[in-house]
Amino acid sequence: MTSALTPNQRSEVFYPSSDGEPVAESYAHLCVLLATLEMLRQYLAGQQATVLANQFLYYAQGFPKLRVAPDVMVIFNVAPGGRDNYKVWEEGEVPSVIFEMTSAGTKNHDQEFKKTLYEQLGVKEYWLFDPRGEWVQGQLRGYRLRQDSYELITDNRSEPLGLRLQVEGELISFYREDTGEKLLNPTEQAQALREAQQRIDAEALARQEAEQQVEQLKQRLREMGIDPEQIEQE
Repeated sequence: MTSALTPNQRSEVFYPSSDGEPVAESYAHLCVLLATLEMLRQYLAGQQATVLANQFLYYAQGFPKLRVAPDVMVIFNVAPGGRDNYKVWEEGEVPSVIFEMTSAGTKNHDQEFKKTLYEQLGVKEYWLFDPRGEWVQGQLRGYRLRQDSYELITDNRSEPLGLRLQVEGELISFYREDTGEKLLNPTEQAQALREAQQRIDAEALARQEAEQQVEQLKQRLREMGIDPEQIEQE
């Protein structure tokens, strides 16, 4: 396992937070990146963990060119919240889980260089998701670290996250292993919110109509010379 490197002589080193490159190579890649980020961020809310997306991961102190920008990475045992970049030697933790949204154009880099690097850094799980199905069979492939070497994941389970992964169209869906509950992506959350609001509106309308019917009945009783208030008291 490779640990963070430290130069013999420390000096002020600049670690950029951006290289001016696009966040994702296509709309499909951007959608799954943002959806995965938001689902995992909400899932881990309240824990000592952070979820970062497309931000530089620096793994060698003093060497700012030694960096990668994972599409999504989950780090445990660190303060929650965002960072401009992530320096392993400052945080004291390497990512536990990394997701790369891959394509035919990034296949070699994702499958060879990044896989080897993440394995050496000690990243517990490395997931490749191919939203367009260009080269990954079944679109999703995961590797789990076992004794410093990656083994292919065959059950689509993320042990560090406690989630089961499933491909749904061009997105990754996540299901909690403890409850079976699905983590809603932003589109599903918006739909659930609309449906909840519709139910609230329907219940409010039903109450209003019921109150109107009661008032109409009381009015008929008054027209018949009957005091509805006395009936209620009896």
